[in-house]
Amino acid sequence: MKVLQGFAFFVMIAMVPAIAIAQSASGISAKVEKVDESAGKVTLDHAAIPGLDMPAMTMVYKVQDSKMLKSVKSGDKVKFNINKINGQLTVTKIDKAK
Repeated sequence: MKVLQGFAFFVMIAMVPAIAIAQSASGISAKVEKVDESAGKVTLDHAAIPGLDMPAMTMVYKVQDSKMLKSVKSGDKVKFNINKINGQLTVTKIDKAK
């Protein structure tokens, strides 16, 4: 029994890096609700992001480069990529959906 407990603990510890790695997602569908170019933020009503364990929601995100926001406006349907940068979910790419 102790062997099984030790093995279960080992498996749990071995999974931690895999869980920690899932801090980005790409190709997420969303609708732009608001663009705040001066603050470098965009409000997105997005689909669920299973890789980050996030349900569909409307959320304000920081963007990696505010120049990206010049190509989108409120009401646009977009696809975006997101990464955790300095502990904060940040949009790293955003394009109008085709």
